[in-house]
Amino acid sequence: MPAITVDDLTTLDRVPVLDPAAARQRRVRTVTTAPSGLEGEGFPVRRAFMGVDLAELDPFVHMDQMGEVEYAPGEPKGTPWHPHRGFETVTYIIDGIFEHQDSNGGGGVITNGDTQWMTAGAGILHIEKPPEHLVVSGGLFHGIQLWVNLPRSQKWVPPRYQDLRAREAGLLASEDGGALVRVIAGDVGGHVGPGQTYTPMAMAHATIAPGARLDLPWPAQFNGLAYALSGVGTVGVERHPVRAGQLAVFGPGDALRIEAAPAGVQESRSPQLDVLILGGRPIGEPVAWLGPFVMNTRTEVIQAYEDYRAGRLGQIPAVHNTPTEVVESDPGRG
Repeated sequence: MPAITVDDLTTLDRVPVLDPAAARQRRVRTVTTAPSGLEGEGFPVRRAFMGVDLAELDPFVHMDQMGEVEYAPGEPKGTPWHPHRGFETVTYIIDGIFEHQDSNGGGGVITNGDTQWMTAGAGILHIEKPPEHLVVSGGLFHGIQLWVNLPRSQKWVPPRYQDLRAREAGLLASEDGGALVRVIAGDVGGHVGPGQTYTPMAMAHATIAPGARLDLPWPAQFNGLAYALSGVGTVGVERHPVRAGQLAVFGPGDALRIEAAPAGVQESRSPQLDVLILGGRPIGEPVAWLGPFVMNTRTEVIQAYEDYRAGRLGQIPAVHNTPTEVVESDPGRG
């Protein structure tokens, strides 16, 4: 169950009603299923973008669905200290708690609808982990980590950290009240989310009631992606089936259509369709990606590793009882 909910959707502003004669509905190019794996110290993830060409994802390069998992006492896990350069990490916690700390002084605890937006830029070290009390007690954990590429001209910007609270998300409803849309970044239906982005983009989380349909205006200059977090439904005017753990890539147009299956088709534990909707203006530059670095050339990636080993990407803060091991992460590590 998403943490950001509204008791009465009729009190919210509405998604603009599209003119059927004028709106260019995007058709679905592909639907892929995310494989499952383990990340960091061993928490379960789904690799949402696996099997999709980077050209279709641009300006995004990687996304993990973390959980959904109900941890037993002693089970919650995170990641050790690791470096990044050349892009931004966006961690959106749907349910649960995560702590973040980085070598630039950013950090804090995010929970239940909060988002941390970390610009690695020229280089940074960071760590993400569950707080000690969650490790002791166990509990529900579910979230998303998205990697947003930076264009060549901005890969060397100074690192920064944005702490976006759940209450700051823009909230709007579909015309019939059948869908709740949380706007995290960008302009969605005339509502702007709190995330400040270098790369023009939009990010929203929609919950669609059984049998309801969401027609969402979407910038024509952005690509369009919809990842099903839970539930069952269809995407596009052709009503292509989609279920939890699947990513739909849309073609050109200026509107997206997503529909939830009727109540009798939904699982009892996921009675609604939850979808993360993404889009951005493609950067259109070469991508050289190895482990925690996303650059334009192989030479720049090698330089990033050399800078990291020389300590030029930052130093681990001296904090009591904080892990001090720095690891060279694999391509999926956040």
